[in-house]
Amino acid sequence: MILIAGGAGYIGSHVNKMISRKGYDTVVLDNLVYGHKEFVKWGKFYKCDLCDVKEMEKIFKSNKIDAVMHFSAYTYVGESVADPSKYYKNNVSNTLNLLDVMVKYGVKKFIFSSTCATYGFPIEIPITESHPQNPTNPYGKTKLMIEKILEDYDKAYGLKYINLRYFNASGADPDLEIGEWHNPETHLIPLALYNALGLTPKITVFGTDYDTEDGTCVRDYIHVNDLAKAHILALEYLNQKNKSDSFNLGNGRGFSVKKIIDTVEKVSGLKLNVEYGKRREGDPAILVGSSKKAIKVLGWKPEFYKIEDIVETAYLWHKKNKDKISEDLWKRKI
Repeated sequence: MILIAGGAGYIGSHVNKMISRKGYDTVVLDNLVYGHKEFVKWGKFYKCDLCDVKEMEKIFKSNKIDAVMHFSAYTYVGESVADPSKYYKNNVSNTLNLLDVMVKYGVKKFIFSSTCATYGFPIEIPITESHPQNPTNPYGKTKLMIEKILEDYDKAYGLKYINLRYFNASGADPDLEIGEWHNPETHLIPLALYNALGLTPKITVFGTDYDTEDGTCVRDYIHVNDLAKAHILALEYLNQKNKSDSFNLGNGRGFSVKKIIDTVEKVSGLKLNVEYGKRREGDPAILVGSSKKAIKVLGWKPEFYKIEDIVETAYLWHKKNKDKISEDLWKRKI
């Protein structure tokens, strides 16, 4: 049985669906602060916060947990700068709670949702796993702290782990059962789709004078289903090799902000209202990762290489769920 912490969220719910269809039994833990109960369509569900050690112990006692996948971090970079306490408490302290319960109940396989933000400003492109890790914000620092803690837990307690460092998770379940729905939303593709669908008055492009082909930032977008596949392969790797490791997960190709906007217009057939603004502080011109290690070691084979295919899955899901997203936006008066 696989415990998925944060399984009502974007990536966690897609992993839950895929791993359930592979025949695994799952237990989903989520406090529903950012997750959506309606996304938990597979496995058992417990509304539980990782700060509640007693409740977690009850869940471990009543379910035979073989491995844990962890998606319960707060992930807003700007918020982490403005309110670092929130991030250190949830992303570090609460993760320690989960790890300690695992150790207590003899669960020794852990798949960690890490991030390319642990690398900080790139000194080489594409970024490999050997790139120095110098995060520039509290969010990235919390993820790196857990990676370092996991090294010590491996040595002391035999807890084996895989760190999966994502680049830009994107797209939606091709069956349209679940998708990307954050509150608030900060990711480029859904923000562009909000504008295309008439949910927001405009979309702002931050910076047009970068040293890139069209002057806008370039990022690496990886489809959420390809991320889900990597989590299953990481679990199988731990089952077979019982060896800790870290892997980048990205497309290996970069797409500019302008390219994403053009692709949204092409896929949807709709016109965006684009406003051009100044650069945001701390945005590097290019962030593209190398996933060669995951492809070689895990046997990972991403399916969604074309940005048009990634955007299309996102568009179809957002189009289907336009009304409830609109209601959510209205409640927040955005």
